[in-house]
Amino acid sequence: MGSGKTTVGRALARKLNKRFIDSDHEIEARTGASIPLIFEIEGEASFRQREAEVIRELVTLDNVVVATGGGAILNPASRGLLAANGTVIYLRASVNSILQRTSHDRNRPLLQTADPRQRIEELSREREPLYREIADIVIDTGRPNVQFLVNAILNQLDQTGSSAANSAMPSHHHLSNPPPAACADATVTLEVSLGDRSYPVAIGPALLDDVTLMARHVCGERAAIVTNTVVAPLYLERVTRTLAAAGKQVTAIVLPDGEEEKTWANLMTIFDALLANKCDRKTTLIALGGGVVGDMTGFAAASYMRGVPLIQIPTTLLSQVDSSVGGKTGINHPLGKNMIGAFYQPRAVIADTATLDSLPARELSAGLAEVIKHGAIIDAEFFSWIEANMAALLAKDLAALAHAILRSCEIKVEIVRQDEREGGIRAILNFGHTFAHAIEAGLGYGTWLHGEAVGCGMVMAADLSHRLGLLDALSKERITALVKAAGLPVVAPNLGVTNWLELMQVDKKNEGGTIRFILLQPLGAAKIDTVPPAMLAATLQACVASA
Repeated sequence: MGSGKTTVGRALARKLNKRFIDSDHEIEARTGASIPLIFEIEGEASFRQREAEVIRELVTLDNVVVATGGGAILNPASRGLLAANGTVIYLRASVNSILQRTSHDRNRPLLQTADPRQRIEELSREREPLYREIADIVIDTGRPNVQFLVNAILNQLDQTGSSAANSAMPSHHHLSNPPPAACADATVTLEVSLGDRSYPVAIGPALLDDVTLMARHVCGERAAIVTNTVVAPLYLERVTRTLAAAGKQVTAIVLPDGEEEKTWANLMTIFDALLANKCDRKTTLIALGGGVVGDMTGFAAASYMRGVPLIQIPTTLLSQVDSSVGGKTGINHPLGKNMIGAFYQPRAVIADTATLDSLPARELSAGLAEVIKHGAIIDAEFFSWIEANMAALLAKDLAALAHAILRSCEIKVEIVRQDEREGGIRAILNFGHTFAHAIEAGLGYGTWLHGEAVGCGMVMAADLSHRLGLLDALSKERITALVKAAGLPVVAPNLGVTNWLELMQVDKKNEGGTIRFILLQPLGAAKIDTVPPAMLAATLQACVASA
């Protein structure tokens, strides 16, 4: 239970072009009763008998992926049928993961006890030998991204030479944590699942030269590449050559570089070029660069002819781990950052990790701010991994960077899937940003890089969370130390208290003129709330440089 059999099984079936069947759902459909009700009325022994009968039928089917109940292997006949009639994929999850995933699920009859942890450990000891007895493939599920798990299964199917004519997926509870996977030498593709607006996020090296990939996502005959004066000399010719090899006509639009250039005037420059080159509504706009280029090109794509296709090709760490995914687009206003824009999802995100080789140290550090943010708000284990691997990240170790990008994108993808337009949980991705946006506007756009402001903003948000009793002192210090280790500022500029408050009031999260902050409760979990003015004043006093 809680290992992801149904979710992973359904996604695997789609990849293999097979039919998916969940044995528990099949039992419920046949009886008209839920699994907990069957347990309550008939008892576990009767349920196991029903389960064995269903499995006996399911293993005779061709071209199916079957997700079994976690206890299906307790029946010797079922074990034999599964082993003899298909490829058995064994999903492992740690006790902590199982507890986290099932803690609020009342449909787990075996866990309705005073001590669910002890019960899970008992089930693990009982079932572990039986899973190993019949498993052809073992997959650790410590990393919850579905696409990653499906790709791991497909890779093992290829290595074992299995045709996966039928696949059965028993679940299991395991006590070890899997090592992080990386895509340093291979491409990993995630999917932002938004119905008819769904799109892939491809992460890997040498993607700028992948003609097939470009041809797949640039559907029309024409493409317009929007880039800037820094990125253009590095990558514009390569991408143009790849698109030409795919049979596409290319228009290049080169903008000035810098956050201060994220303006209405430069947006008009994009429109001027599109109109001058007679680009139609089938022209694909390609954002080649960092977050500024991505945001402006996205806004242009959302607006030009009321919407044209968009592809994001992020070339900075910050844009690869955050801004290119999720469909936020826009420009800055002198009174507020990103206050004018639109939600507009791309057709694809193509993150070539090799482009980070040319990234200046300051830009690398700025990108690490968003990596740290993802760990702080939702994944304490990832936060600890960043602490342990900061030196490797700063040294541009390919495996470390690949894992940081992949995990960050997994987190962003899942949050966007749940809340595309920031009506709820997506707001937690703005951890530190209320302070950060005030810093950027107060100093003037471009004085601090966005990631530098976010890093300092997270230190301030952690201080505020601690003062409110939500975050322990050690976690607050860990956040400050990690931001500093990444080469980011931890002391905020002195903008004046009145100016600070005025700048923070211009924030999209605010309601009714009340400033709302993303707070940690504890490290690895976030909430959005208002705060008492005295607490905010104390944080400003503690974190802002003396005059």
